Amino acid sequence: MNFHKKKMIAPIVISIIVVVYYVFYFGLLITLLDGIWKYLLGIIPLVLSAVMIKVCIERIKEIKKGEEDDIGKY
Repeated sequence: MNFHKKKMIAPIVISIIVVVYYVFYFGLLITLLDGIWKYLLGIIPLVLSAVMIKVCIERIKEIKKGEEDDIGKY
């Protein structure tokens, strides 16, 4: 397996775990609440999941460019 592909596994796995957590946790809250809270709590996990996926894609692009240690720039 390519060295860069090995470094991509962790961000992908963590992103999947966090997105699944958002969906299940907020899904449980949605089933327990009524009214406007149900819709607000439906939007929040979608936004958080979209942001998490975007960050994961950016991190994969950084790894492919060879910027494994992006904190070292600061």
